[in-house]
Amino acid sequence: MVRWRALVFMAEGYCVKCKAKKEIVDGVEETMKNGRKAIKGKCPTCGTVMFKILGKAAAASAPENPTPPAA
Repeated sequence: MVRWRALVFMAEGYCVKCKAKKEIVDGVEETMKNGRKAIKGKCPTCGTVMFKILGKAAAASAPENPTPPAA
């Protein structure tokens, strides 16, 4: 019997305090004011907040806010 596991994408970001690239722990995807997506989480070593802006392809998949019709 073969069991399949779901692949979990772990984002990698730069920790300013440790000065190294590390995987973001407890990452949550957020949308910034300009509509682009980002991942916010913590450094596994020191606990500092890490933030990674995702590429335009991730932002393109999000629907944009439609403009209200002119009255």
